[in-house]
Amino acid sequence: MNSQQLADYLDSVRITGHVATPREVNVRHIHRFIDGAEDLGFGVKWRRTWTYDDVFELMHHRAGTSSDHEHLEGQDTISAQLCVAALDRFADRIAAAVSARQSILFATGHPAGLFPVHTALAGATAAAGCRIVEVPDGIPFDAGDIRQIGKVLMWHQHGSLMHTHSPAPMQLTLQQLEVDDVPAPDLVVADHGWAGQAAEQGIDSIGFADCNDPGLFVSEAQGQLQVAVPLDDNVSPGLYEPMIVYVLERAGLN
Repeated sequence: MNSQQLADYLDSVRITGHVATPREVNVRHIHRFIDGAEDLGFGVKWRRTWTYDDVFELMHHRAGTSSDHEHLEGQDTISAQLCVAALDRFADRIAAAVSARQSILFATGHPAGLFPVHTALAGATAAAGCRIVEVPDGIPFDAGDIRQIGKVLMWHQHGSLMHTHSPAPMQLTLQQLEVDDVPAPDLVVADHGWAGQAAEQGIDSIGFADCNDPGLFVSEAQGQLQVAVPLDDNVSPGLYEPMIVYVLERAGLN
């Protein structure tokens, strides 16, 4: 599958194009991000002053949301071309990690959507000689714990894997690695607060971000997160399969 075929596919299943997240949510999240909402900060500290208009324009140019300031509700979009271009950079960073046999930590705050993406990448990079950072005993967190399943770290609570924006799981994980005298990962592959916090702590990080997640695009713009891939981060998991194959092929892992 070439880049145009992938872009067409992503639009067809609404990973990009006319995505499920409505315009009013995107607009509201920009306002809340500017107001300092913790659940949208993802652990990212500002390196400059960001205004609503700044973030609005950033989301248009990096995710492909509508450029119309008067469009406040209804359908919004993610650009397939921007997504595929980011996936190319994402895959190239994976390839560099494999070439250098780097250690990689995989984590997701979207276990019902992106978990299989991270699992596939973790398995392929491990098979190619990378060391996958492990936390075998888990870490207590917020009436639950951080668990590693299929080489991917996630937050578990009351028998369920939890959706989370919080940077705290990544903070705790990095602290536990230090206690265990395990070196910090050379690369983090993640999303939400897992990715934002790792980048904030100066670790090479790449990840996925929806059009209502301005924090990670701000992190990328500030030179922290290396790649923010714009896409709907919670479609039916099987729909990501062609994207996984594309990334693995681009990275020389398939």
